[in-house]
Amino acid sequence: MTREQVFALIQAHLADELDLDPGQIREQTRFKEDLEADSLDLYTLVQELEDTYGIQIPDEKAAEILTVGEAVDYVLAHSEGR
Repeated sequence: MTREQVFALIQAHLADELDLDPGQIREQTRFKEDLEADSLDLYTLVQELEDTYGIQIPDEKAAEILTVGEAVDYVLAHSEGR
């Protein structure tokens, strides 16, 4: 799995969930400030990442992930060999 693949999945999920143009979503995009994502939006993203990549994202850790790039970093760091 590459960084580009993980980013593409997150980008597609957010675009669909928030009804946005995927082109608006970049690695430095902030979930709350830039996308106006609420806690339910972020919860569904966490569930999607956990289900897709077989990882666990504790609530405390999820609260620390503020940008799309940080979410990509977390997935890559915790899904080695998948």
